[in-house]
Amino acid sequence: MKVLLCEDVENLGWLGDVVEVKDGYARNYLLPEGLVQIPTENNIAALADEKAKRAEMRLKDRQRLEAAAEKVNGAEAVIAAKTNELGHLFGSVTAAMIAENLRSQGLAVADEVVKLGDHIKEVGTSKVALRFASDLRVEVNVTVVSDDPEIQQKIAEARAQEKSEAQAEEQVSESETESQKN
Repeated sequence: MKVLLCEDVENLGWLGDVVEVKDGYARNYLLPEGLVQIPTENNIAALADEKAKRAEMRLKDRQRLEAAAEKVNGAEAVIAAKTNELGHLFGSVTAAMIAENLRSQGLAVADEVVKLGDHIKEVGTSKVALRFASDLRVEVNVTVVSDDPEIQQKIAEARAQEKSEAQAEEQVSESETESQKN
């Protein structure tokens, strides 16, 4: 069934578009909700001005989103959280916490834009995606630190020791590989 959209309908089309939908979807949802009309010349002409205004508004919104995404791209959010001595958080860092931190830096970021893949439950740096639109994504770095300076120092010392041990193991494996070649 062909219908004329009277409102923007996500994943279907914009106001003033004539789209093909299944009969049941049109009769049971779109028509009763007032989202569509039967496409006649009079109905199409009546929505023409509103369609042009909405298209202009969508263009301005898109430009605003692109400008916001450009400013945010590559930004860093530093969040202090309560942790134990091993660097595990009591709780986790949420999308709202990240968005609030970015807003405090003067960046326009709504809570729903932040898309966390997994909960952040460890001290360290993570990359987090921000989705301003379905095709407009950027990444920010989120650094989580302990809110207790003493614990933060212990965590830094433990990580430095782990790194030096890993480098020592790598050197040992390289020397073993060289000795096997000879």
